[in-house]
Amino acid sequence: MSPSRNTITLRRRIYARRIGMFAGLSALTGTILLGGPTAEAAPPTPPSATTARTYLGQLTVKAEGSSDGYSRDKFPHWITQSGACNTREVVLKRDGTNVQQDSSCAAVSGSWFSPYDGATWSNASDVDIDHIVPLSEAWKSGANSWTTSRRQDFANDLTHSQLIAVTDNVNQAKGDQDPAEWLPSVTSYHCMYARMWVSVKHTYGLSVDSAEKSALSGILNGC
Repeated sequence: MSPSRNTITLRRRIYARRIGMFAGLSALTGTILLGGPTAEAAPPTPPSATTARTYLGQLTVKAEGSSDGYSRDKFPHWITQSGACNTREVVLKRDGTNVQQDSSCAAVSGSWFSPYDGATWSNASDVDIDHIVPLSEAWKSGANSWTTSRRQDFANDLTHSQLIAVTDNVNQAKGDQDPAEWLPSVTSYHCMYARMWVSVKHTYGLSVDSAEKSALSGILNGC
């Protein structure tokens, strides 16, 4: 027998009351619950090793340029992406598990696995957002001639494989080194890292030096 109209109305009122209580609790604690791991987006997938090898062959090979005139301020970041959330906060949410953010979009809980070193962190302050192709490296590879707007797009690119959450001191140890000078300590991640690096350089038309190309070629050939 179908439920009566009064029964349906009552059920709707109970459901609405429960939703209201949940919203009130969120407002009281200052935490916006944005879903569990199944609701979280994944980082952009880089091209396959085969495609990356093709892209690598298309890159201009030239000696690395000068760092004269370089400043991180010439690559404005982190910019606002949506509402109160800037690029760092979007990537923390995207790359973490069970991440909860407060009303200003700051991550207040969650966990982050760093593929560079295999470490897992439960405090967002232990995590940096790494530019796969560092800003200084980009400057010396052609970004010195870009407009500030293009450099801003590069520094905040969520569409390509340019940003990833990793252990802060590992990111700092990487600095502006290219794959001929630095690779993640987790060797099983080298193929992914090379694919990401080549994808970004190809997308933005950046050059590679001979040692960098040789290192990338060796990695991609072993994928």
